[in-house]
Amino acid sequence: MNKSDLAQFTGTEKYYIHWTGKLVYTDGINYLIEKGNCYWFIDVIASHQTTKKVSDEEFQVWKLVKNEKGGGVITVDDGNDNIIATQELEYVDFPFDEYIVYCIDGVILLTSEY
Repeated sequence: MNKSDLAQFTGTEKYYIHWTGKLVYTDGINYLIEKGNCYWFIDVIASHQTTKKVSDEEFQVWKLVKNEKGGGVITVDDGNDNIIATQELEYVDFPFDEYIVYCIDGVILLTSEY
């Protein structure tokens, strides 16, 4: 899988319910987590929705950046580069070195699906 595979997603035909029941995600996100075997990525997003500071933001920009040691950092901001939360990860099994997704009103989607 490469990033151009994900660019084909410009909308969604189906919404998938995250196991917590608190979020849904699109066809593009489903493709990413299935092909990239990274279900944990949306679990991280869901886990941060339990904090009021994050859940109060209707528009969330989630960015994952891997480091050279095999770990990485996930940040969420409000769309205006104001960081709301950060989580460091000791190990990151993700198909790309850097990636951004949105979570808007409880829907996780690819940037191309916005």
